[in-house]
Amino acid sequence: MISRVYHATLFALYQLCIVIGIVAMPLAIAARQAGFTLPIHRVLATVEDAYEATQR
Repeated sequence: MISRVYHATLFALYQLCIVIGIVAMPLAIAARQAGFTLPIHRVLATVEDAYEATQR
């Protein structure tokens, strides 16, 4: 039962990270033009790896 809750929580977190990434896109574009990047891709990759590890 706990693994189902953990799996569902990771799935929700993964989806939330994707939404945050989409919403932050204009900010990320402006930041890149200013000379730095936002680390959203690293957060998404970490959550994605954790989510995929629960499916094995």
